[in-house]
Amino acid sequence: MKKYNVRADKRLGQHFLVDTRPLMAMLEAAKLSPQDEVLEIGPGLGVLTTELCSRASRVVAVEKDRQLIPILEDLTRDFKNICILEADVLKLDMEKLRKDHFNGGFKVVANLPYYITSPIIMKIIENRHLIPLAVLMVQKEVAQRLTAEPGTKDYGILSIAVNMYADVNMVCTIGKEAFLPPPKVESAVVKIMLRQKPREEVDDEAFFFKVVEAAFGERRKTVRNSLSRRLKIQGSDSEAIDQALKETGIDPMRRGETLSIKEYAELSKVLKCKISE
Repeated sequence: MKKYNVRADKRLGQHFLVDTRPLMAMLEAAKLSPQDEVLEIGPGLGVLTTELCSRASRVVAVEKDRQLIPILEDLTRDFKNICILEADVLKLDMEKLRKDHFNGGFKVVANLPYYITSPIIMKIIENRHLIPLAVLMVQKEVAQRLTAEPGTKDYGILSIAVNMYADVNMVCTIGKEAFLPPPKVESAVVKIMLRQKPREEVDDEAFFFKVVEAAFGERRKTVRNSLSRRLKIQGSDSEAIDQALKETGIDPMRRGETLSIKEYAELSKVLKCKISE
């Protein structure tokens, strides 16, 4: 950082990784081959970028901070398999990115900007037909939510949204001292293995997530009360909800955070039929 006279931009949630040990854990989890192509999001000072370039056939690094572009170009000047893009990854068309810069599907390996972690993860999920694997450094709190089981305090909408379409493992945790400047929270590396088909088949994915969001809308309420109060769909009255819960064998006194993805899938199917009658 001193060499290039650069400071982390708090507005962009920048915390530059200076410890190589987490990098090795990420690279091991990614299992890169010489044939792999990689998208790196938020390369920062290029510590991970150069390692990716030495292992993969192609690396596309997307950096939003303009002041870092010449630094990245300097650090990677000896590599011919790198493309550095100044862009906001949330605004990128992933199909166009693949067509313009990759030969096919690509892995994502990144130390994500913490303030936009969840939107980036959801963008990866939405583009799972292009991305078989993502190895991400995120806040420890987010990693715990991604790997949470039903009935735990970390289990929520993000847990279901990601695990519906992926298998997630926590690779390791990382202390604050691994970054400059040190963040206020601890970090972790997660490995997300994308599924081409959802974990549970549902007839209407949009309605499935409406049910999930309604059930989690008031965590202290029972699943019956949460659905009755927050599922704003014509015909979804208390009687239809009661019947759907009974047919799926779900105790109406349970709370939304105790239901598994399978139970939400079954509930959404039956409830959809009930309100369509």
